[in-house]
Amino acid sequence: MKAGGADAVRCVATLAARTVAEEVPVREALNALGRSDDTDGFGLTPLALRLSAYRNGVSELHGEVAREMWAGLWPGKATPVEAITNGVHLGTWLAPELAELLRTAGVTPEAPPDWANYGQIINDFSAKYGIKVQSDQPDADSQTEIDTAKQLAGTGRQPDLFDLGGVVALANTAVYAPYQVATWADIPAANKEPTGLWVNNYTGFETIGYDASLGTITKVADLADPKYKGKVALNGDPLKASAGFNGVVMASLANGGSADNIQPGIDFMKKLSDMGNLLPVDPNPATIASGQTPIVIDWTYNNAAQADPLSKKGVTWKTVIPTDAAPVAAYYNSAINKDAPHPAAARCWMEYVFSDAGQNAWLKGFAIPIRLSAMQKAGTLDQAAFTALNPPTTTPVMLTADQITAAKKALTTSWTFITIK
Repeated sequence: MKAGGADAVRCVATLAARTVAEEVPVREALNALGRSDDTDGFGLTPLALRLSAYRNGVSELHGEVAREMWAGLWPGKATPVEAITNGVHLGTWLAPELAELLRTAGVTPEAPPDWANYGQIINDFSAKYGIKVQSDQPDADSQTEIDTAKQLAGTGRQPDLFDLGGVVALANTAVYAPYQVATWADIPAANKEPTGLWVNNYTGFETIGYDASLGTITKVADLADPKYKGKVALNGDPLKASAGFNGVVMASLANGGSADNIQPGIDFMKKLSDMGNLLPVDPNPATIASGQTPIVIDWTYNNAAQADPLSKKGVTWKTVIPTDAAPVAAYYNSAINKDAPHPAAARCWMEYVFSDAGQNAWLKGFAIPIRLSAMQKAGTLDQAAFTALNPPTTTPVMLTADQITAAKKALTTSWTFITIK
């Protein structure tokens, strides 16, 4: 269990100094702070618990046990011990040699690739081509993908492919290899780089996902309710992650801004941060399941995917497109690393994800595939999955390259009030 040790030591030092000057009364007061029962024993744990502003166990069970153990320190009151589940991301924590050893033994050390139904896509791709996919950092933001590729360049461990948000994709075209898939003609010219350096693959809409036990949330403005202090999370640093970037765009539209001016969105996020509502935590399925991030600003395909697993835990998870802002959408982009250690396999992957099977798999994961219109015309779209997605009929706001550049400049200047990680 963790408590504010430094603060406790400073308090002890202060009391010790007073003890020398005032002798018995202060010594007794100090001893009382360190007692856990009626005995004369003195303990640092009771002292730290009493003098700390915040206390937490390192798992839900640890929190429960600690509250029971130390209830006597707060007689007649709820024991103020919270719980934060510790953990590591195996794909990046393990040494490459140990990770490879685990794979040879049939154990996959990577985190489950649940973003936009990538788990099914990876399994289906491997079954079709007999190629094993290694997904080392499935939860990494777009900038981390690029940084990792540069750091590992030439080692044989660099990634073959990128799945990037627009801000990062447009800024790093020098590291891509051009390739045009067989279904290239189905993809509108505005959604691809002419030579095939990058191509839009799927999109979603910015949403607010939340635990329904907190109340009803329908608008961005609702997030400023004081009852949501310490409960709102934005999926990623907006300068690094497309979900975070477009979350700010959505907030801007809800506060009088536009695609040309996202400053109102930045100001709203600062307001949430200043009042303690916005958390410095990058949400993921684990933080949502633990209750650490019960309100999440994220893409449709991420928020909607939480409903089923959470329902099995008795949690009703709702996903809404806010009514006080126009729908906000942005495509992710597929690109091949020009330094890919397995270039042929990378091209097989591109062919699969832009095939009917790959596009429908994204649709089943609540993402809208880039070939949607062409597949509707050809009658190859999974209509049941499209109906389940139920996308808004209003034309979404999608920033142009110039608008993205201007928005990034505004964020670079003004996003200094919180670090999301």
